[in-house]
Amino acid sequence: MESNDMTTTAPDGRAGITADLVRRLLRAQFPQWADLPVTPVPVDGWDNRTYRLGDTMTVRLPTAAGYVPAVDKEHEWLPRLAPHLPVAVPPVLARGAPGAGYPYPWSVRGWLPGETAPPERIADLPRFARSVGGFVVALHRCDATGGPLAGDHSFHRGASLAYYDDETRRSLATLAGHVDTALATEVWDTALASEYDGDPVWFHGDVAPGNLLVSGGELTAVLDFGTSGVGDPACDLVIAWGMFAGASRQAFRDTVAADPGTWARARGWALWKAALVMADRLDTDPAEVAVNRRIIAEVLTDHRTSR
Repeated sequence: MESNDMTTTAPDGRAGITADLVRRLLRAQFPQWADLPVTPVPVDGWDNRTYRLGDTMTVRLPTAAGYVPAVDKEHEWLPRLAPHLPVAVPPVLARGAPGAGYPYPWSVRGWLPGETAPPERIADLPRFARSVGGFVVALHRCDATGGPLAGDHSFHRGASLAYYDDETRRSLATLAGHVDTALATEVWDTALASEYDGDPVWFHGDVAPGNLLVSGGELTAVLDFGTSGVGDPACDLVIAWGMFAGASRQAFRDTVAADPGTWARARGWALWKAALVMADRLDTDPAEVAVNRRIIAEVLTDHRTSR
Protein backbone atom coordinates (compact mmCIF):
# COMPACT_ATOMS: atom_id res chain seq x y z
CA MET A 1 0.00 0.00 0.00
CA GLU A 2 1.16 3.52 -0.77
CA SER A 3 -0.30 6.82 0.33
CA ASN A 4 0.20 10.56 0.62
CA ASP A 5 -2.62 12.93 1.61
CA MET A 6 -4.85 9.87 1.56
CA THR A 7 -8.09 9.85 -0.38
CA THR A 8 -10.63 7.12 -0.89
CA THR A 9 -10.32 5.54 -4.28
CA ALA A 10 -12.24 7.45 -6.93
CA PRO A 11 -13.69 5.66 -9.96
CA ASP A 12 -10.86 4.20 -12.00
CA GLY A 13 -9.43 6.86 -14.29
CA ARG A 14 -8.36 9.66 -11.96
CA ALA A 15 -5.69 11.78 -13.68
CA GLY A 16 -6.27 9.73 -16.81
CA ILE A 17 -4.78 6.61 -15.22
CA THR A 18 -6.72 3.34 -15.50
CA ALA A 19 -6.13 -0.33 -14.84
CA ASP A 20 -6.22 -0.86 -18.61
CA LEU A 21 -3.39 1.67 -19.03
CA VAL A 22 -1.36 -0.21 -16.44
CA ARG A 23 -1.92 -3.49 -18.28
CA ARG A 24 -0.76 -1.91 -21.56
CA LEU A 25 2.36 -0.51 -19.92
CA LEU A 26 3.15 -3.89 -18.41
CA ARG A 27 2.65 -5.73 -21.70
CA ALA A 28 5.04 -3.37 -23.45
CA GLN A 29 7.75 -3.09 -20.78
CA PHE A 30 7.44 -5.97 -18.31
CA PRO A 31 5.72 -8.82 -20.15
CA GLN A 32 6.65 -11.28 -17.38
CA TRP A 33 4.00 -9.56 -15.22
CA ALA A 34 1.45 -8.75 -17.92
CA ASP A 35 -0.95 -11.59 -17.06
CA LEU A 36 -1.22 -10.75 -13.36
CA PRO A 37 -4.43 -9.12 -12.06
CA VAL A 38 -4.34 -5.30 -11.85
CA THR A 39 -6.72 -3.69 -9.33
CA PRO A 40 -6.86 -0.22 -7.69
CA VAL A 41 -5.90 -0.19 -4.02
CA PRO A 42 -8.83 0.38 -1.63
CA VAL A 43 -7.40 3.66 -0.31
CA ASP A 44 -5.30 5.69 -2.73
CA GLY A 45 -2.89 8.61 -2.39
CA TRP A 46 -3.19 11.91 -4.24
CA ASP A 47 0.28 12.31 -5.72
CA ASN A 48 0.21 8.87 -7.32
CA ARG A 49 -2.27 6.24 -8.40
CA THR A 50 -1.44 2.82 -7.00
CA TYR A 51 -2.63 -0.59 -8.22
CA ARG A 52 -2.21 -4.06 -6.83
CA LEU A 53 -0.28 -6.26 -9.25
CA GLY A 54 -0.98 -9.87 -8.40
CA ASP A 55 -0.56 -10.73 -4.73
CA THR A 56 2.95 -9.45 -4.09
CA MET A 57 3.47 -6.22 -6.05
CA THR A 58 2.11 -2.74 -6.73
CA VAL A 59 2.33 -0.35 -9.67
CA ARG A 60 2.66 3.32 -8.78
CA LEU A 61 2.12 6.11 -11.32
CA PRO A 62 2.52 9.88 -10.72
CA THR A 63 -0.64 11.87 -11.36
CA ALA A 64 1.14 15.06 -12.47
CA ALA A 65 4.54 16.34 -13.52
CA GLY A 66 5.32 17.78 -10.08
CA TYR A 67 5.38 14.30 -8.57
CA VAL A 68 7.69 12.76 -11.19
CA PRO A 69 11.03 13.50 -9.42
CA ALA A 70 10.01 11.08 -6.66
CA VAL A 71 10.22 8.11 -9.03
CA ASP A 72 13.97 8.29 -9.63
CA LYS A 73 14.65 9.53 -6.09
CA GLU A 74 12.92 6.57 -4.47
CA HIS A 75 14.33 4.15 -7.04
CA GLU A 76 17.86 5.19 -6.14
CA TRP A 77 17.65 5.85 -2.43
CA LEU A 78 15.09 3.48 -0.88
CA PRO A 79 17.31 0.41 -1.37
CA ARG A 80 20.19 2.30 0.27
CA LEU A 81 18.14 3.49 3.24
CA ALA A 82 16.19 0.28 3.89
CA PRO A 83 18.96 -1.70 5.65
CA HIS A 84 19.41 1.08 8.21
CA LEU A 85 15.74 1.50 9.19
CA PRO A 86 13.89 -0.41 11.94
CA VAL A 87 10.77 -1.14 9.84
CA ALA A 88 10.11 -1.99 6.21
CA VAL A 89 9.98 0.56 3.39
CA PRO A 90 8.63 -0.10 -0.11
CA PRO A 91 10.86 -2.59 -2.00
CA VAL A 92 11.77 -1.17 -5.40
CA LEU A 93 11.45 -3.81 -8.15
CA ALA A 94 11.44 -1.95 -11.47
CA ARG A 95 11.26 1.48 -13.08
CA GLY A 96 8.89 1.94 -15.98
CA ALA A 97 9.26 4.46 -18.80
CA PRO A 98 6.63 6.70 -20.44
CA GLY A 99 4.49 4.81 -22.91
CA ALA A 100 0.99 3.85 -24.07
CA GLY A 101 0.02 7.52 -23.96
CA TYR A 102 1.22 7.96 -20.37
CA PRO A 103 3.89 10.71 -20.21
CA TYR A 104 5.79 9.95 -16.98
CA PRO A 105 8.13 7.33 -15.51
CA TRP A 106 6.48 4.93 -13.07
CA SER A 107 7.49 2.15 -10.73
CA VAL A 108 6.80 -1.40 -9.63
CA ARG A 109 7.12 -2.07 -5.91
CA GLY A 110 6.77 -4.97 -3.56
CA TRP A 111 3.50 -5.10 -1.64
CA LEU A 112 3.78 -4.43 2.08
CA PRO A 113 1.06 -6.05 4.20
CA GLY A 114 -0.70 -4.09 6.91
CA GLU A 115 -3.23 -1.33 7.47
CA THR A 116 -2.78 2.41 7.71
CA ALA A 117 -2.54 3.81 11.21
CA PRO A 118 -5.43 5.96 12.45
CA PRO A 119 -5.26 6.16 16.27
CA GLU A 120 -8.30 3.92 16.74
CA ARG A 121 -6.27 0.99 15.36
CA ILE A 122 -3.54 1.47 17.98
CA ALA A 123 -4.12 -0.11 21.39
CA ASP A 124 -1.02 1.37 23.03
CA LEU A 125 -0.50 4.79 21.48
CA PRO A 126 2.53 5.81 23.61
CA ARG A 127 4.30 2.59 22.60
CA PHE A 128 3.42 3.27 18.97
CA ALA A 129 4.68 6.86 19.30
CA ARG A 130 8.02 5.53 20.53
CA SER A 131 8.20 3.24 17.49
CA VAL A 132 7.49 6.13 15.13
CA GLY A 133 10.06 8.22 16.97
CA GLY A 134 12.56 5.38 16.62
CA PHE A 135 12.02 5.32 12.86
CA VAL A 136 12.49 9.09 12.67
CA VAL A 137 15.72 8.95 14.67
CA ALA A 138 17.08 6.08 12.55
CA LEU A 139 16.29 7.91 9.31
CA HIS A 140 17.90 11.11 10.53
CA ARG A 141 21.06 9.13 11.34
CA CYS A 142 21.38 7.60 7.86
CA ASP A 143 24.39 8.67 5.83
CA ALA A 144 23.29 11.79 3.93
CA THR A 145 26.32 11.93 1.64
CA GLY A 146 25.16 12.67 -1.91
CA GLY A 147 21.50 12.72 -0.92
CA PRO A 148 19.03 15.05 -2.68
CA LEU A 149 19.10 18.44 -0.98
CA ALA A 150 15.68 19.78 0.00
CA GLY A 151 13.95 21.86 -2.66
CA ASP A 152 11.26 21.59 -5.31
CA HIS A 153 11.38 17.79 -5.36
CA SER A 154 10.53 17.66 -1.63
CA PHE A 155 7.97 20.48 -1.92
CA HIS A 156 10.45 22.38 0.27
CA ARG A 157 10.11 20.05 3.23
CA GLY A 158 13.53 20.07 4.84
CA ALA A 159 14.23 23.60 3.54
CA SER A 160 13.44 26.99 5.06
CA LEU A 161 9.89 27.68 6.17
CA ALA A 162 10.31 31.11 4.57
CA TYR A 163 9.27 29.52 1.26
CA TYR A 164 5.72 29.28 2.66
CA ASP A 165 5.68 32.64 4.45
CA ASP A 166 3.24 34.45 2.15
CA GLU A 167 0.95 31.42 1.91
CA THR A 168 0.84 31.00 5.69
CA ARG A 169 0.08 34.65 6.36
CA ARG A 170 -2.71 34.62 3.75
CA SER A 171 -4.19 31.53 5.38
CA LEU A 172 -4.08 33.11 8.83
CA ALA A 173 -5.75 36.26 7.50
CA THR A 174 -8.58 34.07 6.19
CA LEU A 175 -8.88 32.39 9.59
CA ALA A 176 -9.29 35.63 11.56
CA GLY A 177 -12.12 35.07 14.01
CA HIS A 178 -11.78 31.28 13.77
CA VAL A 179 -8.42 30.81 15.52
CA ASP A 180 -6.16 32.99 17.64
CA THR A 181 -4.33 34.52 14.69
CA ALA A 182 -2.19 36.80 16.85
CA LEU A 183 -0.72 33.84 18.73
CA ALA A 184 -0.52 31.81 15.52
CA THR A 185 1.50 34.60 13.93
CA GLU A 186 3.81 34.53 16.95
CA VAL A 187 4.27 30.77 16.44
CA TRP A 188 5.07 31.36 12.78
CA ASP A 189 7.51 34.19 13.45
CA THR A 190 9.27 32.11 16.11
CA ALA A 191 9.62 29.24 13.64
CA LEU A 192 11.07 31.53 10.97
CA ALA A 193 13.56 32.97 13.46
CA SER A 194 14.88 29.52 14.32
CA GLU A 195 17.01 28.76 11.28
CA TYR A 196 18.54 25.29 10.97
CA ASP A 197 22.33 25.44 11.25
CA GLY A 198 23.15 21.75 11.55
CA ASP A 199 24.45 19.33 8.96
CA PRO A 200 21.82 18.22 6.42
CA VAL A 201 20.21 14.92 7.42
CA TRP A 202 17.74 12.57 5.78
CA PHE A 203 14.08 13.41 6.39
CA HIS A 204 10.88 11.69 5.24
CA GLY A 205 8.79 14.82 4.83
CA ASP A 206 5.34 13.32 5.44
CA VAL A 207 5.35 11.16 8.58
CA ALA A 208 1.58 10.84 8.95
CA PRO A 209 -0.96 8.08 9.78
CA GLY A 210 -1.71 7.41 6.11
CA ASN A 211 1.96 6.66 5.44
CA LEU A 212 2.42 4.32 8.40
CA LEU A 213 1.44 0.65 8.25
CA VAL A 214 0.50 -1.35 11.33
CA SER A 215 -0.17 -4.99 12.09
CA GLY A 216 -1.65 -5.90 15.46
CA GLY A 217 -1.28 -2.27 16.47
CA GLU A 218 2.50 -2.33 15.90
CA LEU A 219 4.36 -0.20 13.36
CA THR A 220 5.56 -2.45 10.53
CA ALA A 221 6.36 -0.15 7.60
CA VAL A 222 6.67 3.45 6.47
CA LEU A 223 5.48 4.38 2.98
CA ASP A 224 5.80 7.18 0.44
CA PHE A 225 9.22 8.81 0.47
CA GLY A 226 8.19 11.14 -2.35
CA THR A 227 8.81 14.25 -0.21
CA SER A 228 12.02 12.88 1.31
CA GLY A 229 15.42 14.47 0.99
CA VAL A 230 18.37 15.83 2.89
CA GLY A 231 18.10 18.98 5.01
CA ASP A 232 16.38 20.14 8.21
CA PRO A 233 14.61 17.26 10.02
CA ALA A 234 12.00 19.47 11.77
CA CYS A 235 9.27 18.61 9.25
CA ASP A 236 9.30 15.00 10.48
CA LEU A 237 7.99 16.03 13.92
CA VAL A 238 4.60 17.35 12.76
CA ILE A 239 2.94 14.05 13.70
CA ALA A 240 3.39 15.12 17.34
CA TRP A 241 0.22 17.22 16.87
CA GLY A 242 -1.34 15.48 13.88
CA MET A 243 -1.69 12.09 15.60
CA PHE A 244 -0.37 12.20 19.15
CA ALA A 245 -1.51 13.94 22.33
CA GLY A 246 -0.84 13.72 26.04
CA ALA A 247 1.24 10.66 26.95
CA SER A 248 1.80 9.60 23.33
CA ARG A 249 3.06 13.06 22.34
CA GLN A 250 5.42 13.04 25.30
CA ALA A 251 6.65 9.56 24.35
CA PHE A 252 7.35 10.75 20.80
CA ARG A 253 9.03 13.91 22.09
CA ASP A 254 11.24 11.93 24.48
CA THR A 255 12.25 9.48 21.76
CA VAL A 256 13.27 12.01 19.13
CA ALA A 257 14.99 14.22 21.75
CA ALA A 258 15.01 17.29 19.48
CA ASP A 259 16.29 20.67 20.61
CA PRO A 260 13.92 23.63 21.23
CA GLY A 261 14.69 25.26 17.88
CA THR A 262 13.76 22.11 16.00
CA TRP A 263 10.46 21.94 17.88
CA ALA A 264 9.81 25.61 17.08
CA ARG A 265 10.25 24.89 13.36
CA ALA A 266 8.15 21.75 13.67
CA ARG A 267 5.32 23.84 15.11
CA GLY A 268 5.73 26.13 12.10
CA TRP A 269 5.38 23.20 9.69
CA ALA A 270 2.28 21.96 11.52
CA LEU A 271 0.74 25.44 11.56
CA TRP A 272 1.42 26.03 7.84
CA LYS A 273 -0.31 22.84 6.74
CA ALA A 274 -3.23 23.01 9.17
CA ALA A 275 -3.92 26.69 8.44
CA LEU A 276 -3.69 26.11 4.69
CA VAL A 277 -6.15 23.21 4.73
CA MET A 278 -8.53 24.87 7.19
CA ALA A 279 -8.63 28.13 5.21
CA ASP A 280 -9.18 26.30 1.94
CA ARG A 281 -12.10 24.24 3.30
CA LEU A 282 -13.59 26.70 5.76
CA ASP A 283 -16.98 26.80 4.04
CA THR A 284 -17.04 23.35 2.44
CA ASP A 285 -15.75 20.64 4.78
CA PRO A 286 -16.71 20.98 8.46
CA ALA A 287 -15.05 17.70 9.46
CA GLU A 288 -11.69 18.66 7.95
CA VAL A 289 -11.99 22.15 9.46
CA ALA A 290 -12.53 20.62 12.90
CA VAL A 291 -9.46 18.37 12.57
CA ASN A 292 -7.21 21.25 11.59
CA ARG A 293 -8.70 23.64 14.15
CA ARG A 294 -7.71 21.09 16.81
CA ILE A 295 -4.17 20.81 15.42
CA ILE A 296 -3.76 24.57 15.42
CA ALA A 297 -5.10 24.85 18.98
CA GLU A 298 -2.66 22.21 20.22
CA VAL A 299 0.27 23.82 18.40
CA LEU A 300 -0.60 27.15 20.03
CA THR A 301 -0.85 25.55 23.45
CA ASP A 302 2.47 23.84 22.94
CA HIS A 303 4.04 27.15 21.97
CA ARG A 304 2.71 28.85 25.11
CA THR A 305 4.26 26.18 27.34
CA SER A 306 7.60 26.43 25.53
CA ARG A 307 8.07 30.17 26.15
